[in-house]
Amino acid sequence: MSLDQQFNDAAEKVKSFTKRPTDQELLDLYALFKQATVGDNTTAKPGMFDLKGKAKWQAWSDKQGTGQDAAKEAYVKLVEELSAKYM
Repeated sequence: MSLDQQFNDAAEKVKSFTKRPTDQELLDLYALFKQATVGDNTTAKPGMFDLKGKAKWQAWSDKQGTGQDAAKEAYVKLVEELSAKYM
C-alpha cells in the first residue's frame, strides 16, 4: 500500500475513535496532518485571545522543516498507537 493510501486510511480511522484523545494528542494529530498536507506553516500567528488557535498554530510551527512524507509516516504511526487506546 502506498504512503498516500496509508495516510488517507489513517485520517479516516481517526474519525472512528470511540473516545476523545487528550488535548496534546489532538494537537499532535493536527500538526502532523497539516505538515503532511500543506507543508510548513506560513500563516500569521493568531491573536492573544485566541488560545485554541494559538495552540494549534504553535503545534504546527513546531513541525517546521519536517518533510511531507516524513510527516505522513509519523501521522500514520501516531494513529496506529492511538487507535489501540481509543477504538
